Amino acid sequence: MAETAPLPPNESLHQAGGGRPAVENRSIREIKSSTLKYLEQIYAAHASATDKQWDKETIFEFLHHRQADNVTDQSSAEMAANDELDLAGFLRYMTSPATDVLAPPADQDLSFPLASYYISSSHNTYLTGNQLSSDSDADAYRNVLLRGCRCVEIDVWNGDDSDVESTESSSDSSMDEDAREVKAIRKASRRERLASKLSSSLASKLGKTSLGKKITGQSATEADSTTKGEEIGSTIKKVSSSASKKSSSPPPGVVEPRVLHGYTLTKEISFREVCEAIRESAFVVTDLPLIVSLEVHCCQQQQEAMVNIINEVWAGLLLPHPDDDCKFLPSPADLRHKILVKVKYAPPEIHLPGAGNDSVGNLPPDVKGDTKVEPKSQATGTTTTQQKVKKASKIIQALSALGVYTRGVSFKSLSQPEAKMPTHIFSLSEGGVAEVHESEAARLFEHNREYLMRTYPSGMRIGSSNLDPEAFWRKGIQIVALNWQKWDEGMMLNEGMFAGTGGYVLKPRGYRGKKPVVVEITEGDDKGKKVEKVAPAPACATIQHQTLELTVTVLAAQNIPLPEYDDRESGFKPYVKIELHTEPPHDEHLSLTKSNTNTTKATARAKEGQYKARTKTQRGIHPDFKSEVLEVAKGVSGVVPELAFVRFLVKDDEIGRDDLAAWACVRLDRLRSGYRFVHLLDNEGKQSDGVILVKIEKKLA
Repeated sequence: MAETAPLPPNESLHQAGGGRPAVENRSIREIKSSTLKYLEQIYAAHASATDKQWDKETIFEFLHHRQADNVTDQSSAEMAANDELDLAGFLRYMTSPATDVLAPPADQDLSFPLASYYISSSHNTYLTGNQLSSDSDADAYRNVLLRGCRCVEIDVWNGDDSDVESTESSSDSSMDEDAREVKAIRKASRRERLASKLSSSLASKLGKTSLGKKITGQSATEADSTTKGEEIGSTIKKVSSSASKKSSSPPPGVVEPRVLHGYTLTKEISFREVCEAIRESAFVVTDLPLIVSLEVHCCQQQQEAMVNIINEVWAGLLLPHPDDDCKFLPSPADLRHKILVKVKYAPPEIHLPGAGNDSVGNLPPDVKGDTKVEPKSQATGTTTTQQKVKKASKIIQALSALGVYTRGVSFKSLSQPEAKMPTHIFSLSEGGVAEVHESEAARLFEHNREYLMRTYPSGMRIGSSNLDPEAFWRKGIQIVALNWQKWDEGMMLNEGMFAGTGGYVLKPRGYRGKKPVVVEITEGDDKGKKVEKVAPAPACATIQHQTLELTVTVLAAQNIPLPEYDDRESGFKPYVKIELHTEPPHDEHLSLTKSNTNTTKATARAKEGQYKARTKTQRGIHPDFKSEVLEVAKGVSGVVPELAFVRFLVKDDEIGRDDLAAWACVRLDRLRSGYRFVHLLDNEGKQSDGVILVKIEKKLA
């Protein structure tokens, strides 16, 4: 699938991804002959035999029974207002947004707690390509934010003082040489650290590729000149020492943290530049809250620099620190136009018995159980408990305090004390989630009804491929982070979930947690004094499953974009493939335990294979598919429409792998019935003029 560099901001607004609320005007400007003949046939089939027109009754019957539309809907109101309709009027209706196969999103209730929403999310947002050697770019943040992303990630590392430019005269060539040598040594050191982290099998596979050569940084003739780690360290010290001796004054620049994928060859950018890009684009397309997930690898001094930059650049967008810890999460509506910082939680400073405070209330949960005063260490004079507390976090208080409702906590188990803290958020890799689900699926699901969880792609996905987000949404996980620079099935499903929503989608009934309600209680002698208190309303625990029948008749298409690197229309042989993405019923999903893992996985794979169908191959960019009928799903039970998706893929029939030309992905509850146009995106997720005329027959019972 396509891997793309971030588009300029003005073009990003026309690129899919998931969440962009401003739906483009999806009108069709002209109708090609391959499509027109079918529209004429549809009109004629309903027209009066005498005057060849539609009367009021015919219009209502078509809208109600064929299109399954309400005549009072805004999209159908104009056509329904006519007393009669000629062919020209029918064509105006069919080429208008009213016949888009994708229904507009319903008005959303944004008053539930944050944990009751799926949130459109990005993984390693700064990268423009693969996970090992691609560039980092602040425009990547602008790109995803303008496409509707509501959770971005920043990996922050210590600034490199060799990057600070000197204002001294450029005639000091020895200083320039020293700086270049430091940079070269650091780059070699990063290569060595990366190579040491790769397994031998993966390293051997990569070694034969251009990417592997980048990682090792050497060819056969360069192998003898590899620098050992000890030599690198000593050389850096020598060069740095030499440079400092030649410069009597401190450097005019300030060393600030940088953003990159650690222990790789990815290019870096400054943390400040990333923060500025986020400020510029965070609320351009929506005012719903933005979560910024910080992965901090900095020393304390650089963390202080992070805090200063955040407070300076995001002034007015940050949350005030609450007086008390909240008892439940706020809603998206409460947090409009705010940036939520997700950062590792460091409990407030602790004063142990004997140190002027006889309370252990501020101890971190993993330390509270060990509060007895223990003998002091002879070497340090500190108690074992004090030593344990000291190791509790490497995050400074000022940085940790920025995480108000999104406090990152290291996952140990679903029974650890922090798992009941309303403001905690666990982050697990896709493999970590699979392990927890395998052992305690029901408990994982219940946790995610009330509390936040984030998942991200495996570190083995070095090509930036994506996980299947639907499998994680089914587990109730709100933040499923994807590589937005990679156009594959995962990103298509993300677009299907969030298209036009602003990046937040309320979970289906049964997946949500308790919704707080505000009540007024009179307290004290002053009868006029009322205090607002919040009590949770019971959450619906029942998940509604339905049985689906889905048949799609593919009539014709026009203006299909050509696949990447293909510029010959005459050689283009398109076919349409339609897939239904759904999973087993919820109870079966929860039954995926160690005892039946293999059986259930095999069943899921078999079911997935049943829900696919494709047309015959045709020719050209305006193909006639001859009203081919595709039975996509027949009697499929256990379907949750809000968590099922229909993908339309237009591929080029070739020898070997068929290239993707265009696609669309529609959530099942937003898939309209009747005669509809499927508006296609190209292989980079950009809007195209391509459309497919289809007849959708959908029945949910």
